[in-house]
Amino acid sequence: SPKKTWEGTMAGLIGACAVGVFFQIGFLRQQLKLTEAVGLSLLVGILAFASDLGESVLKRGAGVKDSSLLLPGHGGVLDRFDSFLLTAPFYYYYWSFLKR
Repeated sequence: SPKKTWEGTMAGLIGACAVGVFFQIGFLRQQLKLTEAVGLSLLVGILAFASDLGESVLKRGAGVKDSSLLLPGHGGVLDRFDSFLLTAPFYYYYWSFLKR
């Protein structure tokens, strides 16, 4: 997206790490070490950002502003879930195979 800023990107990554620390302290103490939670959160934040940019590139290549008319003014349904395109598979495989 052309209006993204470095400040917004950093705020998103810091927010992702803060949420990861919160869940590690509150719910996942037995499953994740604190450093692992921060690393996982940082990686998921980067993947979410990359996924959003990738979806924007696809839309720009197709010459469309909104991916559908279902949610007018919001970029379409795909814009609401574009961050999950890379993060959901990564998160699934992380917990399924690396944390067994």
